[in-house]
Amino acid sequence: MAHLELTDIRQRYGEHVVVDGVSFTVETGGIACLLGPSGCGKTTLLRCVAGFEPVVAGEIRLDGRAVSRPGFTLAPEKRRIGMVFQDYALFPHLSVAGNVAFGLGALPESERAARVAELLATVGLAGQGGKYPHELSGGQQQRVALARALAPKPELILLDEPFSNLDVDLRERLSHEVRGILKGAGMTAILVTHDQHEAFAMADEIGVMDGGRIQQWDTPYNLYHRPANRAVADFVGQGAFLPGTVIGRHEVEIEIGRLRSLQPLECGEPCRVDVLLRPDDVVHDDRSPLQAEVVHKAFRGADILYTLRLGSGARILSLVPSHHDHALGGSIGIRLDVDHVVAFRAVADGERARPIALVQ
Repeated sequence: MAHLELTDIRQRYGEHVVVDGVSFTVETGGIACLLGPSGCGKTTLLRCVAGFEPVVAGEIRLDGRAVSRPGFTLAPEKRRIGMVFQDYALFPHLSVAGNVAFGLGALPESERAARVAELLATVGLAGQGGKYPHELSGGQQQRVALARALAPKPELILLDEPFSNLDVDLRERLSHEVRGILKGAGMTAILVTHDQHEAFAMADEIGVMDGGRIQQWDTPYNLYHRPANRAVADFVGQGAFLPGTVIGRHEVEIEIGRLRSLQPLECGEPCRVDVLLRPDDVVHDDRSPLQAEVVHKAFRGADILYTLRLGSGARILSLVPSHHDHALGGSIGIRLDVDHVVAFRAVADGERARPIALVQ
């Protein structure tokens, strides 16, 4: 059942349109994410869902009830929505327990104390209720903020860039932990972030936003392997584009070989295209006659991300196990292992490139 429904939502500031015809649904118990760069409209859209801003067109429905439409905005406190902010927004003068209990004033004291203890255990902070926010780490403060949002048993949790103040390792770990907490509580949630790693770690479905519109609403797997347009392909994951020519309904030729697509490449023959190669499409192979020059390397522990220069001068990326440590300026053998052919018709500057085939 759809718990949250947005239908053709528009919002603007003066003449500047910030959200332009956005529609999506989130099922009960689902975790969705609005992913995109700064200024794409994702935070404004979240604020519309929260009731902090009105909409100029469209309708927002929560559990089947209209909460926003032109001329009507149900107050945030009446929407039964929990909010987790980027800066945690904890009350410094209240203890951890006091912060979590803040929205539970209507409960008897014994029930309030039991609910606080339950939530602190849920977020891994059992026994920490007597501490104050300044005595906690950033990750612990974020857990307190989540517990406070969950305390009144809201219908929906909204998370606005919740991990951006944390270091990279903690951000990744906490993303997985928060997903587990939300799933364990059966909560419906929307995350807003510019970090695709957070989005992939937490969300069941992701809407990639650009220019106030959702360019693609899909699973993390499909966004990476089956981008709907060049904007999604550029933003999600890493990769490089090589020029190619469609030489058959299922074949495209690029500088370093021919790729076969299980789906037909519907653009006519011959057709000039740009082919997306992900780092995992380019495999290190010492026995391969195809050689590329190492121009940059980024050590990542288990892997090294190599930037390689081809004979034409074009550059591609290759993710290689880190025991294959090659020097800058040296050559390495490579081969292609492409399961998903993603090709866009070559277009003039300013035009929007669309895939020329259904990708697998």
